[in-house]
Amino acid sequence: MAEPTAWNEPGHDCVLCPPLRFRFNGMADLPGESGVIARDGDFLLIPDVAPLAEGHVLLVTRDHYQCAGEFGRTMWERALRWRDRVARLYRAAYGSGELLLFEHGPATPQGGGACIDHAHWHLLPGTPGMRAVVERRGRPGSPAGRAALRAYVRTGRSYLLIEEEGTMTVHLGDGVPSQFLRWAVTAAGPGETWRWQETFGLPGSRRRFLRTLQALRAAQAALPPGDQPSDSHQ
Repeated sequence: MAEPTAWNEPGHDCVLCPPLRFRFNGMADLPGESGVIARDGDFLLIPDVAPLAEGHVLLVTRDHYQCAGEFGRTMWERALRWRDRVARLYRAAYGSGELLLFEHGPATPQGGGACIDHAHWHLLPGTPGMRAVVERRGRPGSPAGRAALRAYVRTGRSYLLIEEEGTMTVHLGDGVPSQFLRWAVTAAGPGETWRWQETFGLPGSRRRFLRTLQALRAAQAALPPGDQPSDSHQ
């Protein structure tokens, strides 16, 4: 299999928007539309196609936003509710609701280490100490929220967003290498391969994807009816 490329080059369609949204899933013979764990009118929750660990999922906007720094207040609040829902899924599936959230936030094409200029949050079970790794690389953080991210993007600065142990911080993302935060996850943990192109489609990566899908779908089905997402815009 040829190494896939995800960069959104000028003149090309976004790979996280229709009709290309599940193109990489098809290349790796993984479920695409049928592999969505949960959705509502604004977001899709899907397994990462090259997961760093079992439980690694993406919260992807259904409409095109460059990054979460473009969210309005309502969209931001809905994203946080999804974050909380994923924590509940992790608790049901893995016994703990602790999670890591991270985003490469591009203010310019492929800025902040992003290789896809479409808003998506990475979420993984546990808290592997990513923030400390990033700060040791000279990227100190400050308290993060919608206003902080919007300030970065409006002034043309890319950002790195990290949440672990219930604390969300934003770090300057200009000048970092591609997939910097994926690297930071492995640097804080067992040191596995972090470039998604190097594991994409391999048997171990596919098994992680399918185990994630099975475990979190079962957890989603067990949530009470009032905690099930709606597929319509509100």
